[in-house]
Amino acid sequence: MMRRRIWLITLGAAALLLVFALRWLALPPQVSGFIVDRIGRSLGLEITAGGASEYRLRGTPLLVLRDVVVREHGQPPLLRARRIYVALPWSTIRAGGEELIAQRIELDAPQFDLPALQRWLAKRPPAKKRTPTLTKGLRIRDGLIINDDWRIDGIDVQLPSLLPEKPLNARIRGRYLDAPTSIPFDLAVALTRPGNDAGLAVIGPLTIQHDDWRMPAHVHLSGPLHIGDDDLRITPARLAMSARYHQGETDLSFVLGLYGPLHFDEATWSLAPAGMALRGRDVMPTLDARGALALGRRLVLQLEGKLAEWPQAWPTLPPPLGQSTAPLPFALRYVGKPDLTEIVALQLQRDDTRFDGRFRLQEVSAWIDAGNGSPLPPLDGRLSTPRLEISGAQLQGVEITLDDPTLQDE
Repeated sequence: MMRRRIWLITLGAAALLLVFALRWLALPPQVSGFIVDRIGRSLGLEITAGGASEYRLRGTPLLVLRDVVVREHGQPPLLRARRIYVALPWSTIRAGGEELIAQRIELDAPQFDLPALQRWLAKRPPAKKRTPTLTKGLRIRDGLIINDDWRIDGIDVQLPSLLPEKPLNARIRGRYLDAPTSIPFDLAVALTRPGNDAGLAVIGPLTIQHDDWRMPAHVHLSGPLHIGDDDLRITPARLAMSARYHQGETDLSFVLGLYGPLHFDEATWSLAPAGMALRGRDVMPTLDARGALALGRRLVLQLEGKLAEWPQAWPTLPPPLGQSTAPLPFALRYVGKPDLTEIVALQLQRDDTRFDGRFRLQEVSAWIDAGNGSPLPPLDGRLSTPRLEISGAQLQGVEITLDDPTLQDE
């Protein structure tokens, strides 16, 4: 859920800290402020460490800094951290920066300003952007990533090791915030190797929360991952999700499968062309469809497919519609808020019967739940069928028009 090389932020930060530590440990023990200033100048950064620092050369050299602030001159801080710990072998120090190998890196309460970090990384020579090796891994506690219009807080990363051309496994927790949407997550992440176009697998729970609804889910996402300059792609992506949708007294469970090229940019996930399989319960239908989907601050659905059957929880269809077992081809279009509170356009067919209408899903769901309420559903549309049976009477060449005044001007 992170734009512009998000998964590489950790690797970029690790490389920065390794270069930082190399330059520190290569200098003779002197006043820490002078050393920090020397390191900052070499990296084009202003670095201050306000807390007590630790510096050890015996055994495995290590560097510990506290209350760290890193920025380009005249720019907002690109990194703040309560504590930074770097341990690296003597061979790395003797190499003078030709190799980026460390035992372990730890960051406590780091705050990354993503635009500022990207501006600095864009100015670095290509040789400075190498992926580091971490033989004993990386640990981040209580991290924060800040972007112009979204943030991720409560970040906790556990990476046992990072080795070139070796599988990578990590545990990542946090909460994505883009008001009024928040997504807490706790995910296991695996890559076949560090770097672009590696095989990716993401498994674990997350919850999509909005103003008055929430959807806890368990996801399994896989596919080859490619990080561009400004976006992320998984082509093709395979997504399986089991979820429950809660809003007021509404409680809907379903299983969703998606397949297609997945693209993340401008805080929006899009999948087009997409294949979809939905398996619902109660009022949630079972269907298969193809089309396009996008989810960000707005939800876009453009789907064509077939309902396997008319859900039993929906109002019973009159004969002969209700007697037919034929699947129901449909076309659905929705562009609006992610909570599906805006107008849905639906075309539906069974045998020679056709429906073309517009409605709000929540109002139709409330009408279904009401049971013996109004005999007409709250929708705007037209139904045509060659034959219809109502209360024992047979009607031929039936055309029914339904008007909902609340939908006329939208």
